[in-house]
Order: sequence, then C-alpha cells, then structure tokens
Amino acid sequence: MDTATVSPLDKLHGFYFEELEIGQSDTYTRKVTESDILVFAGVSGDTNPVHLNHEFASETMFEGCIAHGLLTASYISTVIGTQLPGPGCIYVGQNLKFRAPVKAGDEVTAKATIVEKIDDKRFVIIKTECLVGDKVVLDGEATIMVPTKGA
Repeated sequence: MDTATVSPLDKLHGFYFEELEIGQSDTYTRKVTESDILVFAGVSGDTNPVHLNHEFASETMFEGCIAHGLLTASYISTVIGTQLPGPGCIYVGQNLKFRAPVKAGDEVTAKATIVEKIDDKRFVIIKTECLVGDKVVLDGEATIMVPTKGA
C-alpha cells in the first residue's frame, strides 16, 4: 500500500480480522496499588469495606484488603482494547471466574489468547486470564467483534 494513501487514523488501528490467527496472544502487566483500589472504588461506587477498611478486611477469610475483582478484570480489557486485537475492536461479551484474591502490591499479568474465529460475524473468541506469578487469579472467555480491512 502506498504510504501516501494511508490515513492518520489507520495508524491508530489494531489488528483486522483477517490478520488474526488462532493461538495468537498478548499480555499486559501492572502492579496493583492501594491508590488503584481507592480510585476504582470511587469510580465504580463499590465501597465494600473488604476493599477499603484494613480493620474490617483483616477479620475476613482474606486477612486483609483485596482489590476489586473487576479492577483485576479491567486489565483484560486493556490487553484486548490496546493490543490484541487492539483499537477498533468491540467487546461483545465476557465471562469470568474469580479464582484467588489480588492485594495491593501484587503484580498482575493479564493474558489474552485467540482460541476461535467466527468468520460470518467477524468475532474472535479469546481465552482470558489474570495471573499473579504462576497463580491464575481470574479466568474466562471474551467474545470480540473485529473490523475487517474492507469495512
């Protein structure tokens, strides 16, 4: 393609449906901070004391404050929306299973792996998981609509 005909917006675009392959994957890693948890509580309105009150949370099975499960899950959205498939894709669905708590100071790696392509709908099915070290703390599956080159 002649670079003179490439729109500046094309440079912002992620993968097109035709460019994706089963098995393709990407990751995003972030260290969760107490500030992240506090800001997420403010944005989401979820002020459950298990996330915010150390005295309360220390009396729970978690023995301390834990991050919101959806804060952890949001790192999956980061991978999908910015890397694989990336900008231009649209979330259609996501299921999640929360396997273990995440606490401030934990480094979370979100991983997205394409497991299926549905040609007639331009959907990809993506295995999603978040890990702290080698431990899976969250897993699930996302359905993502991806633009084609011609659309």
